[in-house]
Amino acid sequence: MIFVDGVPFPLSSSPPAREAVVALLDHPYLVSASDAFRESTEVNFSEGGRPRCVYVFQREFATVDPSLVDFAGTDEATTCVGLVIRNRRSGRTSVAHLDSPGVVELGLAQILSGISSGDSCAEFDVHIVGAFEDAPTNLVKENHGTDDPGERDGYSLPLCAKIVECLQRRGENFYIQTLFVLKHNTRMDSEGQTFPIFHGCLVEISTGTLFPACFNGSSRGPDEIVRRIRLTACHDDETWKGKLLDTYDTESDEYRVASCSWSRRQALMASSLQLVSDSQLLIYCSTSPSAEGPNFVPNLRRNFDYLIKHPDWRETFPGRRPRIFKRSDNGNWLRC
Repeated sequence: MIFVDGVPFPLSSSPPAREAVVALLDHPYLVSASDAFRESTEVNFSEGGRPRCVYVFQREFATVDPSLVDFAGTDEATTCVGLVIRNRRSGRTSVAHLDSPGVVELGLAQILSGISSGDSCAEFDVHIVGAFEDAPTNLVKENHGTDDPGERDGYSLPLCAKIVECLQRRGENFYIQTLFVLKHNTRMDSEGQTFPIFHGCLVEISTGTLFPACFNGSSRGPDEIVRRIRLTACHDDETWKGKLLDTYDTESDEYRVASCSWSRRQALMASSLQLVSDSQLLIYCSTSPSAEGPNFVPNLRRNFDYLIKHPDWRETFPGRRPRIFKRSDNGNWLRC
C-alpha cells in the first residue's frame, strides 16, 4: 500500500497505473518535495574523503546496513529509475537501478527480502528518481494513432507506472517521500528536445536523506567493465530473467558480483558494433540517444573490447563463482 504525507493514497477504485502516476505527480506533498529536490545542489561524489559507499549500475541492486555503509547511490539514468527503499526502524536501505517494467515485480521482492528483517509491521520510505519525460505529449493514455506503446508512451512512463502498480499491490506500507520523475525531472532546450535534470541520486544511510548526485569513475566501486557487460549478457541468461543483478553482500560489506553468462554470438556482435560510428551506436544501444552523457559510447566500446578478448564467459566466472572484492582500510576495493 502507498502512503503520501502519512495518508493512504486513494487507489481503492484501481485506476490504470498510468493515471495513478499522473495523480501522484500532482500531489501537493510530492510537488513540494520535487521542488526542494530540484533546488538541491547536485553532489559530485568521489571517494576522496573515504566515506563508505556502495554504488549500483543499471539493473543492479544492493541492500546496505547503516553500521557498515555511509552512502549508497546510482547515476547514468535517462529513461531508467533510481529506486531507494529504507526500513524506517532498522535503517537498512536498498538502492536499485530499474531499467524496464519486466524487472520491477521480482526486483521488488529481491529488495524487500533484504530490508524487511522479518518484521511484518515494517514501514518503508521510498524515493523514486530519474525517468525523464521522453514522450512529453503522451503523459495520459490517449489515442495517438499508434498501437505501439513504445511510440505512444516512451520508456519512462511505463516503467514508473509499473513501479507504482507493484508498490500499491504489495502488503507492505510504502511512504513515498520523493517522486522526481517525468515532468518533474525534465528540462527542454530551445529546439524542444527534452533531457533529464538529474541522472542519479545518493542516500545517506544513517539519516535517509536523499541528494541528487553524479559519480566519477573511481566512486562506482570495483569491476566496472564486467558489471556493465552483465547488463546486456543477462538478457540471454535465464538465471536472471525478470530479476535484478546481485552485486553486494550486506552482511560482509563485500562486492560479490554474481556470475552471468554470455554467448559467442554476443562477442561476435561486439566485434561488429565496434566498427560502427559513435552516432550509430547511440541509436542502436540507447533508449534516449540525445540524452546520454559523454561517457556512454566510450563505455560501450570498452565493453566490446572485453567481450572480444574474453568471448568465453567462463574465463570471467570460473565455476560460475562470483567475483569478490573486499573493502580495505584505506577504502579501496581489493579482489579476493
